[in-house]
Amino acid sequence: MGDRYRLVVRDGPRVQRDSFASLEEALDALQASVLALSTRPERQTIDVRSRQFEPVAQVAARAELSGPERFMPSVRAGVDVRGDGSAEAWTGRLRRSVVAREDGESALAALRRVLEAATSG
Repeated sequence: MGDRYRLVVRDGPRVQRDSFASLEEALDALQASVLALSTRPERQTIDVRSRQFEPVAQVAARAELSGPERFMPSVRAGVDVRGDGSAEAWTGRLRRSVVAREDGESALAALRRVLEAATSG
């Protein structure tokens, strides 16, 4: 089977797993998944005793990308789709770092830029 990139999309209780031969294919699939998830209706504010969680503070779905190595992947990144439909890209596993966007750049484009730069050299 060889080294492959793995994509795991978590949407509530549903988990979908796929694998891809190249980073480009995996990023294209991640983008398609995130775009489909971000078109959902906005979530409601959650009220828990003395605290409220606005839709922008809720992670409605998560798409995680790892690979190509199986046990110690050099790429660990993903996109969180918030309850209001916005997206936030990140890298890392235990210590996640938000990917900074450049002017006019989407979260998906920022993630693609960072991953392609990291794996090209």
